[in-house]
Amino acid sequence: MPVALWIIVASAAASISLALGMRQTFGLFLLPLAAEQGLSPAVLGTAVAFHNLVWGLSQPITGALADRHGAGKVMAVGAVLLAAGLGLPANFPTASAVLFGIGVLTGMGVSCTGTGAALAAVGRAVPPHRRGEMIGLASAGGSLGQAALVPLAQSLIGTIGAVTTLGIMAVTVLVIVPIARGIEWQPPVQVANAQPTGLAGLPALARHALRDRDFALLTAGFFACGFQLAFLTMHLPSHLALCGMPASMGAMALMTVGLFNIPGSWLCGKLSSLVRPELVLGWIYLLRSIAIAVFAFTTPTETGALVFAAVMGFVWLGSIPLTSAAIAQRFGVADLGALYGVCFLSHQLGGFLGAGSGAVLLEYAGSYAAFWPVMVGVGLLASGLNWIIRPVPEAMPLASGRAG
Repeated sequence: MPVALWIIVASAAASISLALGMRQTFGLFLLPLAAEQGLSPAVLGTAVAFHNLVWGLSQPITGALADRHGAGKVMAVGAVLLAAGLGLPANFPTASAVLFGIGVLTGMGVSCTGTGAALAAVGRAVPPHRRGEMIGLASAGGSLGQAALVPLAQSLIGTIGAVTTLGIMAVTVLVIVPIARGIEWQPPVQVANAQPTGLAGLPALARHALRDRDFALLTAGFFACGFQLAFLTMHLPSHLALCGMPASMGAMALMTVGLFNIPGSWLCGKLSSLVRPELVLGWIYLLRSIAIAVFAFTTPTETGALVFAAVMGFVWLGSIPLTSAAIAQRFGVADLGALYGVCFLSHQLGGFLGAGSGAVLLEYAGSYAAFWPVMVGVGLLASGLNWIIRPVPEAMPLASGRAG
């Protein structure tokens, strides 16, 4: 591929790395903020739940803006929103600041800087036969942020405190602003003479796509991805601490997830060009459910936690390039950002329920024991939904007449 295309893939990976790496640290702040500032764990848990919901509600809009005006500008604005969302509770560590900063501003910021706009830009830039692989590679590169930022945040929280660490992270995410210049800074070149829908046509585009039975099934299955991963991101460190493990174990588990997600995301992206993406998604959800069941219903150990993190990490973000590839095969890439956003809204509704209900359960029951069977059941349902999706017909009409 030309150097310019590699720059786009690298820029997308760097933005995703910082944005998702930052949000993967939220669970590390749950107990320290309670100890330092007297904030109930339910406050941050609720904020992260709303973060997921706001991210999901914003994603179709920011995706449509990126489709029409270019992903780079959208990502730069998102970096400022991320910095504001982290900086607000860093300067005013109150419940309202946490709820608005992390719950609203960072949710909007990640919708601009995370996978939606960035991967749509990659999908438009690379040749169709390399699309799945390059989207997977950008997703894999995004895992570096989780592997690096999680242990860094854990170390900073232990030495300078949770509030100051939030301030440092706020400054760090501003690095996305210059990175954004490397990815689709100008409006994208039209794909097969197709004009991206834009905000005005977004409701009609969403209705058109959701009337397709198989896109609706793909979207419903994506709910389970958000439900499982948001719960684990937010509550796995606390669960391990409640099991008597040191605080560093939670950071180690999340770092392991990030490291193993690097080869896993690349492989899933590669598979999307060789096998129907929906079939691979079904196996991913099944593997996750089996891993969760084994982890939850066996005696917790540090070794077992790391093995669980490695297995989950291998399929952590693999669903993203597969879902993007499935949408591109069905509808083309002109509206990929918007259509991925429509599908991703389901993912984030799951994330809202996973993170929020876990926080409520911890507050009132003092443990997560009742939640694990739900995690398993939701994953098994998603597996079945993806396996009944039909292949894309050869001559299937694309949304708004767009070609891939």
